[in-house]
Amino acid sequence: MSRIKIKFEQLNKEGRKGLVTFVTAGDPSLQQSRDVLMALPNSGADFIEVGMPFSDPMADGPAIQASSLRALEGGMNLTKTLELVRELRAAHDKTPIILMGYYNPIYRYGCEKFIESVSECGVDGLIIVDLPPEEDYEIRPMAVEAGIDIIRLMTPTTVGTRLDTVLDGASGFLYYVSITGVTGTKSANIDEISKHIDVIKSKTDLPVAVGFGIKTPEDVSAMSKIADAVIVGSAIVQNMAEHKNDTEMKALIENQVKALAQAL
Repeated sequence: MSRIKIKFEQLNKEGRKGLVTFVTAGDPSLQQSRDVLMALPNSGADFIEVGMPFSDPMADGPAIQASSLRALEGGMNLTKTLELVRELRAAHDKTPIILMGYYNPIYRYGCEKFIESVSECGVDGLIIVDLPPEEDYEIRPMAVEAGIDIIRLMTPTTVGTRLDTVLDGASGFLYYVSITGVTGTKSANIDEISKHIDVIKSKTDLPVAVGFGIKTPEDVSAMSKIADAVIVGSAIVQNMAEHKNDTEMKALIENQVKALAQAL
Protein backbone atom coordinates (compact mmCIF):
# COMPACT_ATOMS: atom_id res chain seq x y z
CA MET A 1 0.00 0.00 0.00
CA SER A 2 1.32 3.45 -0.93
CA ARG A 3 2.39 5.98 1.68
CA ILE A 4 -0.33 8.33 0.38
CA LYS A 5 -3.08 5.78 0.98
CA ILE A 6 -1.65 4.84 4.37
CA LYS A 7 -1.54 8.50 5.42
CA PHE A 8 -5.15 9.18 4.42
CA GLU A 9 -6.29 6.05 6.29
CA GLN A 10 -4.37 7.26 9.34
CA LEU A 11 -5.98 10.70 9.08
CA ASN A 12 -9.43 9.13 8.88
CA LYS A 13 -8.76 7.06 12.00
CA GLU A 14 -7.60 10.19 13.82
CA GLY A 15 -10.65 12.13 12.64
CA ARG A 16 -8.69 14.98 11.11
CA LYS A 17 -7.76 16.42 7.73
CA GLY A 18 -4.33 16.48 6.13
CA LEU A 19 -1.94 19.37 5.58
CA VAL A 20 0.00 19.43 2.31
CA THR A 21 2.90 21.88 2.19
CA PHE A 22 4.75 23.03 -0.91
CA VAL A 23 8.37 24.18 -1.21
CA THR A 24 10.29 24.84 -4.43
CA ALA A 25 13.48 22.78 -4.52
CA GLY A 26 16.52 25.03 -4.37
CA ASP A 27 14.74 28.18 -3.20
CA PRO A 28 15.89 30.55 -1.80
CA SER A 29 19.01 28.38 -1.87
CA LEU A 30 19.62 24.65 -1.96
CA GLN A 31 20.64 24.56 1.70
CA GLN A 32 17.70 26.67 2.86
CA SER A 33 15.17 24.57 0.97
CA ARG A 34 16.80 21.42 2.37
CA ASP A 35 16.59 22.78 5.92
CA VAL A 36 12.91 23.67 5.56
CA LEU A 37 11.93 20.42 3.85
CA MET A 38 13.63 18.38 6.55
CA ALA A 39 11.73 20.30 9.25
CA LEU A 40 8.25 20.09 7.69
CA PRO A 41 7.11 16.65 8.93
CA ASN A 42 7.89 17.46 12.55
CA SER A 43 6.15 20.83 12.16
CA GLY A 44 2.83 19.24 11.20
CA ALA A 45 2.98 18.65 7.45
CA ASP A 46 1.27 15.36 6.56
CA PHE A 47 2.33 15.44 2.91
CA ILE A 48 5.21 17.28 1.26
CA GLU A 49 5.06 18.68 -2.25
CA VAL A 50 8.45 19.45 -3.74
CA GLY A 51 8.36 21.84 -6.67
CA MET A 52 10.59 21.07 -9.65
CA PRO A 53 11.90 24.50 -10.76
CA PHE A 54 10.87 25.49 -14.27
CA SER A 55 11.40 28.65 -16.29
CA ASP A 56 7.74 29.03 -17.31
CA PRO A 57 5.48 27.82 -14.48
CA MET A 58 2.26 28.97 -16.13
CA ALA A 59 -0.17 27.77 -13.46
CA ASP A 60 1.68 29.61 -10.70
CA GLY A 61 1.34 33.14 -9.45
CA PRO A 62 4.12 35.63 -8.71
CA ALA A 63 5.42 34.01 -5.51
CA ILE A 64 6.07 30.56 -6.97
CA GLN A 65 7.17 31.96 -10.34
CA ALA A 66 9.81 33.97 -8.53
CA SER A 67 10.84 30.96 -6.45
CA SER A 68 11.45 28.89 -9.60
CA LEU A 69 13.57 31.63 -11.12
CA ARG A 70 15.62 32.03 -7.94
CA ALA A 71 16.23 28.29 -7.82
CA LEU A 72 17.25 28.10 -11.48
CA GLU A 73 19.55 31.11 -11.12
CA GLY A 74 21.13 29.32 -8.15
CA GLY A 75 21.96 26.34 -10.35
CA MET A 76 19.07 24.07 -9.39
CA ASN A 77 17.97 21.46 -11.91
CA LEU A 78 16.01 18.21 -12.00
CA THR A 79 18.98 16.03 -11.08
CA LYS A 80 19.70 18.12 -7.99
CA THR A 81 16.00 18.14 -7.12
CA LEU A 82 15.96 14.35 -7.12
CA GLU A 83 19.09 14.27 -4.96
CA LEU A 84 17.31 16.55 -2.49
CA VAL A 85 14.25 14.29 -2.48
CA ARG A 86 16.49 11.28 -1.83
CA GLU A 87 17.88 13.01 1.26
CA LEU A 88 14.37 13.92 2.42
CA ARG A 89 13.19 10.34 2.03
CA ALA A 90 16.17 9.00 3.96
CA ALA A 91 15.30 11.31 6.85
CA HIS A 92 11.52 10.77 6.79
CA ASP A 93 10.53 7.28 5.76
CA LYS A 94 6.76 7.53 6.31
CA THR A 95 5.88 11.03 5.02
CA PRO A 96 4.40 10.96 1.49
CA ILE A 97 6.48 12.98 -0.97
CA ILE A 98 4.91 14.39 -4.12
CA LEU A 99 6.83 15.99 -6.96
CA MET A 100 4.99 18.84 -8.64
CA GLY A 101 6.02 20.57 -11.81
CA TYR A 102 5.85 20.77 -15.58
CA TYR A 103 6.45 18.28 -18.34
CA ASN A 104 9.30 19.93 -20.25
CA PRO A 105 12.08 19.12 -17.72
CA ILE A 106 10.78 15.55 -17.46
CA TYR A 107 10.70 15.14 -21.23
CA ARG A 108 14.25 16.43 -21.55
CA TYR A 109 15.42 14.17 -18.72
CA GLY A 110 13.74 11.18 -20.39
CA CYS A 111 10.43 9.74 -19.23
CA GLU A 112 11.67 6.21 -18.53
CA LYS A 113 14.78 7.47 -16.77
CA PHE A 114 12.65 9.93 -14.78
CA ILE A 115 10.28 7.25 -13.47
CA GLU A 116 13.22 5.01 -12.57
CA SER A 117 14.88 7.91 -10.75
CA VAL A 118 11.84 9.09 -8.80
CA SER A 119 11.01 5.52 -7.81
CA GLU A 120 14.55 5.01 -6.53
CA CYS A 121 14.35 8.31 -4.62
CA GLY A 122 11.15 7.27 -2.81
CA VAL A 123 8.66 9.61 -4.50
CA ASP A 124 5.03 8.62 -3.91
CA GLY A 125 3.15 10.80 -6.37
CA LEU A 126 3.48 13.11 -9.36
CA ILE A 127 1.56 16.26 -10.21
CA ILE A 128 2.45 17.31 -13.74
CA VAL A 129 0.54 20.52 -14.20
CA ASP A 130 0.57 20.83 -17.98
CA LEU A 131 0.18 17.14 -18.89
CA PRO A 132 -3.54 16.44 -19.46
CA PRO A 133 -5.03 12.94 -19.21
CA GLU A 134 -5.08 12.60 -23.00
CA GLU A 135 -1.29 13.02 -23.17
CA ASP A 136 0.04 11.27 -20.08
CA TYR A 137 0.33 7.87 -21.79
CA GLU A 138 4.06 8.64 -22.17
CA ILE A 139 4.53 8.44 -18.42
CA ARG A 140 1.48 7.06 -16.58
CA PRO A 141 1.88 3.33 -17.42
CA MET A 142 5.47 3.37 -16.19
CA ALA A 143 4.45 5.29 -13.07
CA VAL A 144 1.66 2.83 -12.30
CA GLU A 145 4.05 -0.09 -12.70
CA ALA A 146 6.47 1.60 -10.31
CA GLY A 147 3.72 2.24 -7.74
CA ILE A 148 3.80 6.01 -8.17
CA ASP A 149 0.47 7.84 -8.06
CA ILE A 150 -0.55 10.19 -10.85
CA ILE A 151 -2.38 12.99 -9.06
CA ARG A 152 -4.76 14.83 -11.34
CA LEU A 153 -5.76 18.48 -11.16
CA MET A 154 -9.40 19.55 -11.11
CA THR A 155 -10.86 23.03 -11.29
CA PRO A 156 -14.31 24.59 -10.83
CA THR A 157 -14.79 24.08 -14.58
CA THR A 158 -14.06 20.32 -14.49
CA VAL A 159 -17.61 19.07 -15.00
CA GLY A 160 -19.60 16.59 -17.08
CA THR A 161 -17.63 14.31 -19.38
CA ARG A 162 -14.44 16.23 -18.59
CA LEU A 163 -14.74 15.18 -14.96
CA ASP A 164 -15.01 11.54 -16.04
CA THR A 165 -11.93 11.92 -18.24
CA VAL A 166 -9.85 13.42 -15.44
CA LEU A 167 -10.93 10.72 -12.98
CA ASP A 168 -9.96 7.93 -15.39
CA GLY A 169 -6.48 6.82 -14.35
CA ALA A 170 -6.16 9.24 -11.41
CA SER A 171 -4.73 7.84 -8.19
CA GLY A 172 -3.46 8.91 -4.78
CA PHE A 173 -5.72 11.90 -4.37
CA LEU A 174 -7.28 14.64 -6.46
CA TYR A 175 -5.80 18.14 -6.39
CA TYR A 176 -8.73 20.56 -6.50
CA VAL A 177 -7.68 23.97 -7.81
CA SER A 178 -10.10 26.17 -5.91
CA ILE A 179 -9.99 29.20 -8.23
CA THR A 180 -9.99 29.89 -11.94
CA GLY A 181 -6.59 31.55 -11.82
CA VAL A 182 -3.00 31.05 -10.69
CA THR A 183 -1.55 30.14 -7.31
CA GLY A 184 -1.37 32.59 -4.44
CA THR A 185 -3.79 35.16 -5.83
CA LYS A 186 -7.53 35.46 -5.23
CA SER A 187 -9.51 33.58 -2.59
CA ALA A 188 -11.93 30.75 -3.25
CA ASN A 189 -15.72 30.59 -2.96
CA ILE A 190 -16.11 27.82 -0.42
CA ASP A 191 -19.84 27.30 -1.02
CA GLU A 192 -19.34 26.70 -4.74
CA ILE A 193 -16.36 24.41 -4.09
CA SER A 194 -18.35 22.39 -1.57
CA LYS A 195 -21.08 21.67 -4.14
CA HIS A 196 -18.55 20.62 -6.75
CA ILE A 197 -16.64 18.37 -4.34
CA ASP A 198 -19.91 16.63 -3.50
CA VAL A 199 -20.34 15.86 -7.21
CA ILE A 200 -16.76 14.61 -7.48
CA LYS A 201 -17.12 12.37 -4.44
CA SER A 202 -20.24 10.83 -5.91
CA LYS A 203 -18.02 9.51 -8.71
CA THR A 204 -14.82 8.45 -6.90
CA ASP A 205 -13.46 7.25 -3.57
CA LEU A 206 -10.23 9.22 -4.02
CA PRO A 207 -9.54 11.85 -1.33
CA VAL A 208 -9.81 15.48 -2.45
CA ALA A 209 -7.15 18.02 -1.45
CA VAL A 210 -7.90 21.70 -2.05
CA GLY A 211 -5.21 24.20 -3.02
CA PHE A 212 -4.62 27.67 -4.59
CA GLY A 213 -5.46 30.83 -2.64
CA ILE A 214 -5.17 29.18 0.80
CA LYS A 215 -2.80 31.19 2.96
CA THR A 216 -3.84 31.49 6.61
CA PRO A 217 -4.85 29.16 9.45
CA GLU A 218 -8.36 30.56 9.02
CA ASP A 219 -8.35 29.57 5.33
CA VAL A 220 -7.10 26.11 6.25
CA SER A 221 -9.76 25.65 8.91
CA ALA A 222 -12.55 26.68 6.54
CA MET A 223 -11.38 24.44 3.68
CA SER A 224 -10.86 21.47 5.99
CA LYS A 225 -14.61 21.31 6.49
CA ILE A 226 -15.17 20.32 2.85
CA ALA A 227 -11.90 18.64 1.82
CA ASP A 228 -9.82 15.66 2.91
CA ALA A 229 -6.63 17.74 2.84
CA VAL A 230 -5.62 21.36 2.41
CA ILE A 231 -2.65 22.53 0.35
CA VAL A 232 -0.57 25.60 1.24
CA GLY A 233 2.20 26.67 -1.09
CA SER A 234 2.53 30.33 -2.03
CA ALA A 235 2.22 31.57 1.56
CA ILE A 236 5.13 29.37 2.66
CA VAL A 237 7.25 30.20 -0.39
CA GLN A 238 6.61 33.93 0.07
CA ASN A 239 7.55 33.75 3.75
CA MET A 240 10.79 31.99 2.85
CA ALA A 241 11.58 34.66 0.24
CA GLU A 242 10.90 37.53 2.62
CA HIS A 243 13.18 36.05 5.28
CA LYS A 244 15.85 34.48 3.09
CA ASN A 245 18.54 36.60 4.74
CA ASP A 246 17.24 35.92 8.24
CA THR A 247 19.15 33.34 10.29
CA GLU A 248 15.85 32.38 11.92
CA MET A 249 14.10 31.68 8.60
CA LYS A 250 13.70 27.94 9.24
CA ALA A 251 12.19 28.58 12.67
CA LEU A 252 9.75 31.09 11.17
CA ILE A 253 8.57 28.52 8.62
CA GLU A 254 8.29 25.86 11.30
CA ASN A 255 6.03 28.17 13.33
CA GLN A 256 3.97 29.02 10.23
CA VAL A 257 3.40 25.34 9.44
CA LYS A 258 2.61 24.51 13.07
CA ALA A 259 -0.08 27.22 13.06
CA LEU A 260 -1.56 25.82 9.83
CA ALA A 261 -1.54 22.29 11.25
CA GLN A 262 -3.15 23.38 14.47
CA ALA A 263 -6.00 24.88 12.45
CA LEU A 264 -6.84 21.33 11.36
